[in-house]
Amino acid sequence: MRGVTRALVVPVWRTLPWPALAAAAALGLLVASVPALTGAEPAPWQTLVLLRGVALIGGLGLAFLLDDPARHLTTPVPVRRPLRQALRVALVAPFAALWWTAVLQVAPAASRPPAGDLTLEAAAVGVLALAGAATAIRLTDEARPGPAVVAVLLTAAVAAPLLTPEGWALFVPAEDPRWPRAHDRWAVLLAALAAAWAVCGPEPVGRRR
Repeated sequence: MRGVTRALVVPVWRTLPWPALAAAAALGLLVASVPALTGAEPAPWQTLVLLRGVALIGGLGLAFLLDDPARHLTTPVPVRRPLRQALRVALVAPFAALWWTAVLQVAPAASRPPAGDLTLEAAAVGVLALAGAATAIRLTDEARPGPAVVAVLLTAAVAAPLLTPEGWALFVPAEDPRWPRAHDRWAVLLAALAAAWAVCGPEPVGRRR
């Protein structure tokens, strides 16, 4: 199995959606750099909104990560889908980490909220994208779920701040005393999304060959 997995690295690398990932990365860095490029000094809440927007852009790129044009050809291979999906994520994860580090570096340091908490939010958005793509793959025969997942993410980005109960306080500003508790909830949300992704990763029994 280990040898088969190693043999998949190059083919999987070649099929990764590099254009979508690169476009999201470039756009995210550009947006994060706007204050530095314009000489603006945004307020903390403005920087928070800016970085949450950049995290969403990153999630939109990750929505395409599980797109696999050869999906119906790779179903019978001895390496199961969860491992193939994990390999895709493992190949991209170092670049995603470097990208997010660069985003935090170019953002206005004086008004930037705690980096660790922002990273937690960004991770939740990224895992939401992956969980959405895995769900679409499990429940449908779609080989390219990315566009549909993008639509879901954009809808969620608009609806979540409006529909989230006030008591949950997920989208509070950094100076709000509820900020630490909000990020406890972000951590729970991240774990729940990761679990959903894990559940939706395997190929349904009825579709296995």
